Amino acid sequence: MDLGLNGKGVLITGGSRGIGRAIALTFAAEGAHVAFCARGQEGVQQMLSALRVYPVHVFGQVADVTRREEIERFVAASAEALGRLDIVVNNVGGAKGRGLLASTDEEWFGTFDLNLFHAVRVCRAAIPYLQQYGGGSIVIISSISGYKPSPSLQYGSAKAAEIFLSQALALELAPLRIRVNTVCPGSVLFPGGGWERMQQHQPERFEQFQRQEFPFGRLGTPEEIARVVVFVASPAASWVNGATIAVDGAQQQPSLFQKGPLWG
Repeated sequence: MDLGLNGKGVLITGGSRGIGRAIALTFAAEGAHVAFCARGQEGVQQMLSALRVYPVHVFGQVADVTRREEIERFVAASAEALGRLDIVVNNVGGAKGRGLLASTDEEWFGTFDLNLFHAVRVCRAAIPYLQQYGGGSIVIISSISGYKPSPSLQYGSAKAAEIFLSQALALELAPLRIRVNTVCPGSVLFPGGGWERMQQHQPERFEQFQRQEFPFGRLGTPEEIARVVVFVASPAASWVNGATIAVDGAQQQPSLFQKGPLWG
């Protein structure tokens, strides 16, 4: 199937590791030009090297997605470097604090800032560029934690808010010919991620979680999430709008363990 991505301009937040990295590489393999941000320069440089094996334009920049001015600079620089902007993937996520009684207001604010408000900032900055090229597509990476409650209160609440944001924006932006969808991954295993650390340091607990919660007996991979994101974002999915799509292998419950900062 031709996804219609050749020559399209794609912007991804948190694109240097894990799910974001896989999304960026999958878009590039489909012929799309790719811009991404990450927290550190080393991650940016490593990802640029990985992307340059494809004959597409690539751009990477260090940016703090909790700062409006940095997001606006990143979006503007990305549109200029790629020559156009057609697709936006809001991928950054994470959580601060543990449980209601053990967390502070600042940790709740920080979790919503990193998840929900980062997506708000990116969409607001990117929409004028999408309009310039006749519309486009936005994908927000939420989580099954957004509708399957778990002890991670801040994270799940912020992810639920992202799902609502996506569905509401699908209605608001339809007259501009901009589609908005949500992809909700389950637990994903990747190098350097929290689940890999658990696998290494608490192997029995990890195996119990994997065996009990996953019908296929394993966690997902970044590539399995990325392929769905790239299809949903592409012109091939032109009639998919306002959808919330789980990519979790029929996982029974979301993480029973507190999530930490994951983006970058």
